[in-house]
Amino acid sequence: MRIALDVSPLSHPRTGIGNYLRGAIGGLAEAAGGEHELVAFAPTSPQGLKAIPAALEGIPLDLRLRFLPFAHFWRQGWSRLGRPPVERFLGPVDVLHFSDWMYPSQRAGVRATTIHDLVPLRHPEWVQGRTRRMHGAKYRNAARTCDLVFVNSEFTGREVVELLGLPPGRVRVAYPGVEERFRPDGPRAELGRPYVLTVATLEPRKNLGVLVDAQLDLALAVAGQAGWGEQPPPGLVRLGYVSVDRLAEVYRGAAAFAYPSRFEGFGMPIVEAMASGVPVVASSHESLDEACGDAALRAGPDEPDAWAAAIREAIDRREELVARGLTHAARFSWLATGRTFLAAYSETLST
Repeated sequence: MRIALDVSPLSHPRTGIGNYLRGAIGGLAEAAGGEHELVAFAPTSPQGLKAIPAALEGIPLDLRLRFLPFAHFWRQGWSRLGRPPVERFLGPVDVLHFSDWMYPSQRAGVRATTIHDLVPLRHPEWVQGRTRRMHGAKYRNAARTCDLVFVNSEFTGREVVELLGLPPGRVRVAYPGVEERFRPDGPRAELGRPYVLTVATLEPRKNLGVLVDAQLDLALAVAGQAGWGEQPPPGLVRLGYVSVDRLAEVYRGAAAFAYPSRFEGFGMPIVEAMASGVPVVASSHESLDEACGDAALRAGPDEPDAWAAAIREAIDRREELVARGLTHAARFSWLATGRTFLAAYSETLST
């Protein structure tokens, strides 16, 4: 098969979606074992011309990048006009797998996309207008044209069937994996005092205020880019955007990891923290059930006292929770993600 993959999101510093995209493509290349051709493409900015090759370094694929000024507007125009087809730039393809950022047309072959969550439809108040417009158009229009819609959890799969009306047979769960750098052994960050870590872009859905209100005895360290909406008050250890290499050290150095998000597609930082040997406390919202398994303590997203108690308990039960977390995290691999993609492409192409 000749498989075309939209890698536009890798033009920005990698966070959840970018990490999933990079990991999944790496797993797909490993699963393909050289038997299939992978073509990674993107209309992108000067920043993307540097960032995308760096993100995909070491993965055997054909990289097709095209510089366009105001690349975001070109991607949106290409999607909404529905022309020209992607074959105009890439030649014939057996599979087109597009991202959250655009949905170009195609003449033939399997049409696939990934939906990470349906927050813009389920909770539009938690996203910015540009996000609602960009993702909402994809969800309501492009996703329904797909032969395959990959999701990163059973929970998101149910959301897709319910909110978009897609037949369950088109929806495939491709869980995220865990990079090898997230492991218990290795350098640990030192922030001057013991700390509880949370990892999130600072925006309302991530619900960091409940950790502030919990009045923890330890420092609260926040790794993530400034987002939008009300920001956490002073007094936190603001780490800002943390590179993937540095993030592994920050996980390992934490006394506990807290993830109070109100809604997720999966919750990759939970599994990364577990793989790094850290006890985890997560929101009790059902969207995090699969990431947590039976290895995390849970607390209601609006209950500061419950968070304080659960974090203390997690630290007290550290040895037990770390062991359970390592076992749970070992279930998730990017090779398995890639195999899921490849099997679904092959099956759909043959029908």
